[in-house]
Amino acid sequence: MSRKQRITEPGFYHIISRGVERRNVFLDEDDFDRFLTILHLEFKLYEIIVHSFCLMTNHYHLLLEIKQSNISDAMKRVNSLYSIYFN
Repeated sequence: MSRKQRITEPGFYHIISRGVERRNVFLDEDDFDRFLTILHLEFKLYEIIVHSFCLMTNHYHLLLEIKQSNISDAMKRVNSLYSIYFN
């Protein structure tokens, strides 16, 4: 049985993502910088507004505003691009 489809209506979203087994996903300043660069480029493409963010060593929080129902695609792309870089 598949999961219920996520609600992706325009509005504000608090996004959290944590490393597997709470492992670090940011090891140094270059990792933080690369993640922020990816966020900037992808959210510009998807027209997503970042109101606030907090990057910790093993997870991050984002407060986003979306105008279209594209948050799932955007976050999939951000996490994929960062994972490719990190690995």
